[in-house]
Amino acid sequence: MRIGLITGEYPPMEGGVGAYTRVLGRALADLGHEIHVFTREEAVNASEHRVTVTSAAARPWNRRTFRQIQDWIARNSLDIAHIQFQTAAYDMQPAIHRLPAQLDCPVVVTFHDLREPYLFPKAGPVRDQLMNKLAMDAQAVIAIDRTDERVLVDEWQHPNVSWIPIGSNIATRTPPGFDREGWRQEMGVQDFELLLSYFGFLNESKGVLILIRALANLVGDNVPAKLLMIGGRSGASDPTNAEYGAKVDALIDDLGMADRVIWTGFVSDEDVSAYLYTSDVTVLPYLDGVSLRRGSLMAALAHGRPVVTTYPIEPIHEIEEALVLAQAGNPHDLSEAIKRLWINFLRLRQLGRAAERVIEPFMWPVIAEQTVAVYESLS
Repeated sequence: MRIGLITGEYPPMEGGVGAYTRVLGRALADLGHEIHVFTREEAVNASEHRVTVTSAAARPWNRRTFRQIQDWIARNSLDIAHIQFQTAAYDMQPAIHRLPAQLDCPVVVTFHDLREPYLFPKAGPVRDQLMNKLAMDAQAVIAIDRTDERVLVDEWQHPNVSWIPIGSNIATRTPPGFDREGWRQEMGVQDFELLLSYFGFLNESKGVLILIRALANLVGDNVPAKLLMIGGRSGASDPTNAEYGAKVDALIDDLGMADRVIWTGFVSDEDVSAYLYTSDVTVLPYLDGVSLRRGSLMAALAHGRPVVTTYPIEPIHEIEEALVLAQAGNPHDLSEAIKRLWINFLRLRQLGRAAERVIEPFMWPVIAEQTVAVYESLS
């Protein structure tokens, strides 16, 4: 099958949807399919073995972009066009919602987040109408979160909805010669210290300000904790991340935590894997609650990390045994949850083993096979 993936971001651009699309493309190629990707012009030299990337879309996405996509589909004789949708990846612009109706092949849309953008909670009925049009003009839609699946089925009544979760965008593959203790020593982390890790951009919804306050609480309670901030800070799609990052920096200085926070900056996937393994606990204090749409969560679980995060909107039975939960927006509750793990090494080990168990259904070969089944249902 000739498969076309359309995405508003793609490596080397920084962003979770782009990283997801690359790994999905590789997994589909592993099944023997011919993979083509259409994305922004910033994603230069991104083609690789079995995945051909056309980086042509200029900002903003508009009718010119639609013509480029139509030509791309015809030129490559694509059997399916699969849009990876997240509002920020398309600059919060409405044009992308009209794309499925313009294409001459079956269209699948994966919704990476149906919720209103966190910083734009009053987007209103116009956004809902556009999102509904995007979904209803597609022959099939995929939700990566159970809550979104219910919206698509019960509220929007789309006739062809599938739930296919995301996996970890970061493979469990470290640099040659990786030595956990050596990496910790190089960062100035002592054997007796508790190394917390956070992976992801500095985004308002991810609760990093709460995390910094929780770190200060731990230090104030004589817990020898340090915080490892893994990856780039702002990403390519959300311009508000840089402003939020400045608030994080200011809070770190105000609380005197600068010597307790270690920044890796944007690093290779292998280095991300190594840094995750060096940490003792991954902390992901999402303000809107943990959900299966979070790639950073999947990366932590894939690496067998004990995870402290926030209560979900509704229970996530698939992974709940691997999580320690705290109240969203509550630094005291978060620090207390971490402290309980600090004094219970057995519980830490149990959580790590649970993480390795629960991640199995979220492996990429399974995800790719489920995605192909959606494609084949349209043929």
